[in-house]
Amino acid sequence: MSYVSSRPVVIGLEVHIQLNTRSKLFCPCSTDYIGKTPNTNVCPICLAVPGTLPLVNDSAVALGSRMGLGLRGEIQKYSNFHRKNYFYPDLAKAYQITQYGLTITVGGYLDIEADGKPKRVRIHHLHLEEDAGKLVHPTADGRLTGASYSLVDYNRGGVPLSEIVSEPDISSPAEAKEYVARLRQLARYLDVSDGEMESGSLRVDANISLSNPGGSLGTRVEIKNMNSLKALERALEYETERQNKVLDSGGRIVQETRLWDDAESVTRSMRNKETASDYRYYPEMDLAPIVITDEQIEEFKKSMPELPWEKRARFAGYGLSKEETAILTERKELAEYYEAVVSFGAPPARAANWVRMDVLRVLNELSRDIREFKVKPETLAELVKYVEAKELSGTVGKEILDILAREDVPFDEALKRTGARTGRLTGGALETLIDRIMSANPDLVEAIKSGRDKKGGKLKFLQGQVMKETKGQADPRETASLLSEKLV
Repeated sequence: MSYVSSRPVVIGLEVHIQLNTRSKLFCPCSTDYIGKTPNTNVCPICLAVPGTLPLVNDSAVALGSRMGLGLRGEIQKYSNFHRKNYFYPDLAKAYQITQYGLTITVGGYLDIEADGKPKRVRIHHLHLEEDAGKLVHPTADGRLTGASYSLVDYNRGGVPLSEIVSEPDISSPAEAKEYVARLRQLARYLDVSDGEMESGSLRVDANISLSNPGGSLGTRVEIKNMNSLKALERALEYETERQNKVLDSGGRIVQETRLWDDAESVTRSMRNKETASDYRYYPEMDLAPIVITDEQIEEFKKSMPELPWEKRARFAGYGLSKEETAILTERKELAEYYEAVVSFGAPPARAANWVRMDVLRVLNELSRDIREFKVKPETLAELVKYVEAKELSGTVGKEILDILAREDVPFDEALKRTGARTGRLTGGALETLIDRIMSANPDLVEAIKSGRDKKGGKLKFLQGQVMKETKGQADPRETASLLSEKLV
């Protein structure tokens, strides 16, 4: 259960999103560092060898601009890079090249829904910067503390990041979680990033304070090391409770940076929080300013795809519920798959139910993404239409879907394996089957004919046997009619 704060909570988030470029922000080294041998995706530029010069990756500029537009921000025609000076072992230069003051985009907002109510979170700005390397702390139990030494892997150093800084408009841990989820969704729709928090493609620094009795903001504390949406929410809940307890006991909150220890479910003090003056920002003299023309801005705008909230609004026109549209539009690839099924003639409402319930069920069972799904949209549309026309039962349809998703076989083969066939079983073939089932159940037939089936249970059993034998393909009304005639 979430902790309820006795003081208003004020949260601002700094979300770092790795951009989908093939090379790093200032050098040609590959950004594909996951699982690679440490310190192999490096070069003299990202290792800060004296005499080397950085060069801005145009793709990173385009993707950063794209993300800013998705957040309804304004692309700046002129921006530049600064040196942010601080020493950590995972920064080979002992400074980070980042944007400060003149950023790639400014302003904007992201609409979220909190407790069933819409809320708008304003964006202060989006800027570009290089990622740092990664420190590895070898401890026996995997905890954050207790390592006798650390190792550094520079493969990630120099990977392009867009940092999105929100205004302090977030009022609860749940809102913070929803905001990051929607931000991640937007990044995926725009093909800016895969947004995977577990792999580090999306990382969040949270700034949290409690308002004073007079309404002024309290002392701000920064929290790092939250690698999932659940961890983000839990860390902010813990920190809210911790700060309330400190203030209730007459203590004061110290401006600092704290780490979230997921194993212990606590935040731990890491260092005093630096201010801008501590970083000694000054312009990066080795890089020319970024100049974006009106023509380029128009090209960026023209390349924008349909955004998640636009797609949700359009899907509502199919007569889908709010819950259905939310699920179907969560991932762009799933939304596109659903629309393709509809384009091949499947009724929108029924197609939504099949994709939402059965396709996602099979994908979950197979631990696969929709991009790996073997059943083509046109095949699912065909299946849905057969079931809608009552030429296949829903049960048989699900069996066919399972076979198609697991094995590379055509639709007819999957149908054959279920023992079913398309079309209704009626007329003489249905009558012959009913006669056979009655012959196999003489006691039930006699009981019904002699009037000993007052509640109709025995008749329903025979009807069920017919449907079972035909895998739901017998016409229910004709089955009931023929049984009634024969059991008079």
